[in-house]
Amino acid sequence: MASRRAGTRGRAAAGRAQRRSSNVFPMFEQSQIQEFKEAFSCIDQNRDGIITKADLKETYAHLGKTNVSDEELEEMLKEGKGPINFTVFLTLFGEKLNGTDPEESILNAFKLFDPAGTGTVNKDEFKQLLLTQADKFSPEEVEQMFAVTPIDVSGNIDYKSLCYIITHGDEKEE
Repeated sequence: MASRRAGTRGRAAAGRAQRRSSNVFPMFEQSQIQEFKEAFSCIDQNRDGIITKADLKETYAHLGKTNVSDEELEEMLKEGKGPINFTVFLTLFGEKLNGTDPEESILNAFKLFDPAGTGTVNKDEFKQLLLTQADKFSPEEVEQMFAVTPIDVSGNIDYKSLCYIITHGDEKEE
């Protein structure tokens, strides 16, 4: 009887560990998880359930990039802090998608649009960039952003304050 209880406790502990490690799943919709599974399968070239350096190298080769160094591949794998199975893969994407860049990175990006070093960018010029470049914002998204953005009477955005809001949240929201 004691051995049966010990076996039950072992299974219960394993179940708790599994639940703890898989808490990333609620972050995504089922359709997104399916897309990540497909991507994982494409990368896991040998279909063993773990992404290895060889899998990454082969994936890059299929994409036409053959000059990826072993060091680059090892750096990618280090982000998983151990073997990269599907749950770890999904967790890495969850962290990347839900995280924000460090404040310094965001400030440096804004500085590109502020050659004079004033600490501001023109609202109208910035709006035009958001609507037309890279990951385009919708007009509604721009208006939502400007609702919490510090803009002076001249129509300039204090991007240092905006960076703080992006990385720490807006006091008005709390």
